[in-house]
Amino acid sequence: MEKKLQELIDRHEIWQVLQRYGRGLDRLDRELVRSCYFDDAIEDHGAFVGRPDDFIAWANQSTMNFVTQHHGLMNHFCELDGNDAYAETYYVFTGVAEKPPHFQSMGRYIDHFQKRDGEWRIANRVTIIERNFDLMESSLFPVAAGPADPRGAHTATRDRNDVSYQRPPRPRQPPGKG
Repeated sequence: MEKKLQELIDRHEIWQVLQRYGRGLDRLDRELVRSCYFDDAIEDHGAFVGRPDDFIAWANQSTMNFVTQHHGLMNHFCELDGNDAYAETYYVFTGVAEKPPHFQSMGRYIDHFQKRDGEWRIANRVTIIERNFDLMESSLFPVAAGPADPRGAHTATRDRNDVSYQRPPRPRQPPGKG
């Protein structure tokens, strides 16, 4: 029972690293992304191969033309082997530009995780980019109002001003309240 419990904890902690990675890239939160890698990790990401700090700078520069972006993580397989783990995680990345075309990529993260000093992080990663797409606007899928939203809705920001960093999040008041 103790072994099964530890396995569940390890799998959860690995999944949390992947979630931090996606969130950090989407919010341009360098420190959050950096917390996913060991210092000696190698990131092999299509046109980029190198160390985590260089990858993060490259990724942020590569996506600066997007007004918003999303990393969706999907199927996830993880094989545990002591303090090593081998994972395959499917992703869909969508980058929305100011004007079309927008960009979408799909593929898989092939990760070697290690547990060092009780913490799981990426030791090495190979990103398999299976397909990239340019997306045009469609009247079937209108783009939501942006930063100038006349309804005063919360808008996404690509930094620590995003509402997702508020503790607790502060919802707007319903009309006629407060």
